[in-house]
Amino acid sequence: MKPINDGHVAESGLAVVEVAADDETAFAVQKLLATRWAIAPADRTTHEPGEPGVRLRCFLDMRQQPTP
Repeated sequence: MKPINDGHVAESGLAVVEVAADDETAFAVQKLLATRWAIAPADRTTHEPGEPGVRLRCFLDMRQQPTP
């Protein structure tokens, strides 16, 4: 997974959320976040060899309302 850069969190209200879980749980967390904030959702998870579960990273913009 690429590193988080300054642009991802350059302003107040921007956040990066990385979830470590199984696929189903990771996407459920992303869906829950999307009900509250505008997000740039991930369409797939990644698995790091030697690490448990998978990772999913999404980008939140808490300054905007979620898209229906």
